[in-house]
Amino acid sequence: MAHRYIAQLQDQESVNGVYLVRSRHLRTNRHGEPYLHVELADRTGTISALLWNAKPEQFQRLSEGGYARVRGKVQLYQGALQIIAQQITPAGTHEANPQDYFRHSPQSLDALAQKLAQHLRGLQDPHLKALAECFLMDEQLMQQLIQAPAGTKHHHAYPGGLLEHMVQMIEVARAVARCYPELNEDQLVLGAFLHDLGKVRELEYQGAWGYSDEGQLLGHIIIGIEMLEQKIRQAESLTGEPFPRELALRLKHLVASHHGQQEHGSPVVPMTLEAIALTYLDNLDAKLHTFQQMITESQGATGSWTYYHAALGRRVFRGAQAPED
Repeated sequence: MAHRYIAQLQDQESVNGVYLVRSRHLRTNRHGEPYLHVELADRTGTISALLWNAKPEQFQRLSEGGYARVRGKVQLYQGALQIIAQQITPAGTHEANPQDYFRHSPQSLDALAQKLAQHLRGLQDPHLKALAECFLMDEQLMQQLIQAPAGTKHHHAYPGGLLEHMVQMIEVARAVARCYPELNEDQLVLGAFLHDLGKVRELEYQGAWGYSDEGQLLGHIIIGIEMLEQKIRQAESLTGEPFPRELALRLKHLVASHHGQQEHGSPVVPMTLEAIALTYLDNLDAKLHTFQQMITESQGATGSWTYYHAALGRRVFRGAQAPED
């Protein structure tokens, strides 16, 4: 039986399928009755499943990062779909095709790593060039970067997705800087590399995906600024010269403001030319990637539209589809 993707599920649909377990919790409702809350995933998204009157052994049998067979019914609740389960049981790896559950970068991760190194070593400012070299010399960090996703649910949510997101942003940043010569291209390029770098420590991506303790307590912006400060000190030791204070502030501001608005998680709003440019480049790459992903993963849909994307609150127009032979 073909896998029924999460993005294909509709309200009131009966479900009997195997999904990846992202997280599971044994909770109690307001009447003190236990229930099992499981976040399920496949390559098209995530959905919550609720099993009422659950027992501790049912919770213990499930493992995060493993598979579960879920039988139940889809229900629309407060604007989001969830599964009211009749049964949630462990499933073996022989019941699941990994291609149904894990996205992969369409590009070679080694080639992306080489592109990143070329861009960073191509910086003209000697202070920024030395700083970039300190990051590139950190073999553990570079290995983490090849493995890390850019997120756990949405854009570039697959191994190497963070690296792909960085390189794409850098290449667009260079094109934008040619159109707007008042932008400092070196700062914008380095900002594209630095803005999400803290995610290598914010996220857990070995086994079950989620957030590390450090990630939940601090978040990738604070972690990223901490990493930047450490490499600035290292660059000063490498060159024997002090790193310019204003330049350090500008780089930290790029990381701190890249979400664009405080309600979106940035402690400050963009206040430099490079910061506002970086914010829009980040949003552009994330949204275009998500739209393209929706189009790609809706190949089984009928008609001119993709499946509904709850986070974006819309479908995407694919255009008229040629009839199958």
